[in-house]
Amino acid sequence: MLNLLRVGGAVLLGLLVASPGLAQGPPKDKLTESVDRGLVFLALLQEKDGAWQSGGVKHPAVSSLAVMAFLSAGHVPGEGPYRETVEKGIRWVLSQQQANGSFGFAGFDEMYKQGICTMMLCEVVAMSDAKIAKEIKPKLELAVKVILQAQRGDATVFNGGWRYQRDSFDADLSVTGWQLLALRSARNIGCDVPAERIERAMKFVMQCREPRGGGFCYMPGTMLTTACTGTGVLALELCGKDRHHSPEALQGGAYLIRNPLQPQQVHFYYSAYYASQAMFQLGNNYWNIFRPQLHKVLLESQQRNGGWITNEPTGANYSTAMAILALTVEYRYLPIYQRNEENEPARK
Repeated sequence: MLNLLRVGGAVLLGLLVASPGLAQGPPKDKLTESVDRGLVFLALLQEKDGAWQSGGVKHPAVSSLAVMAFLSAGHVPGEGPYRETVEKGIRWVLSQQQANGSFGFAGFDEMYKQGICTMMLCEVVAMSDAKIAKEIKPKLELAVKVILQAQRGDATVFNGGWRYQRDSFDADLSVTGWQLLALRSARNIGCDVPAERIERAMKFVMQCREPRGGGFCYMPGTMLTTACTGTGVLALELCGKDRHHSPEALQGGAYLIRNPLQPQQVHFYYSAYYASQAMFQLGNNYWNIFRPQLHKVLLESQQRNGGWITNEPTGANYSTAMAILALTVEYRYLPIYQRNEENEPARK
């Protein structure tokens, strides 16, 4: 039986790598309509000071995700119908940064806030005019220092990773994924991010990989999940040319095909966010197969008011922002969404 499973996995992997072309999925107008409705929902729920709530409180990370949702659809500061929405969101997040560069006090989600806020501001700098970039850049340098200081630096299996708090003694792939995205985005705009730090982080990512199943887990030796596999594959695709379309990344993509998104699964919107980016980076038939599944499940679960709901305490602002970010990956407005297509077939 094990041999049959291995053969089946090999056949699936070969099919995904070999077959070119791009799936059409739902008509473009349906995708655009869905994204536009989601943005209207987010704009209506923005607080007067520019923040968005999560769990009944104004939240820097969720506010940053909401800002990125607008950026991902091409809405930038100073331009278009959402210019004030985007600008107010950016200003509020900046107002939450402490003198030491941190966006959150010590607590459960301290490093989640740090990674997500830093990543958003990096994307803003990359997409905005020189004036706002000049204002944000010094604050980003401080934010990046916090991330680098919080990276685990011991001789344990957690070396190179991050956890909820700056002074934690272990690490997990979820928090680590956000820090890697932030550091990759920071390097794109010229912030000082030593390559050695990325390499250390990737060693931890690989500690979370399970070779037999091809997927990734939350911590080394724990259960494989869709969310963590998307995170692991995306890290491989973004952090080094030698890892781009590596066997490990392709096997992770095959795992995501074998384990499609299900609305009832735990951390569904987190899974959709990372898996969509991972599969878009892999391209070819990975994206061909995944894209229609992604669109079907998200378009069907969108509410009449334009938002997406979740049973998790993160709330509708979070789930709506994450759904939009998953749907807009193919728009390629966010610099982090760009991909290497040197070895992909030309579009027809």
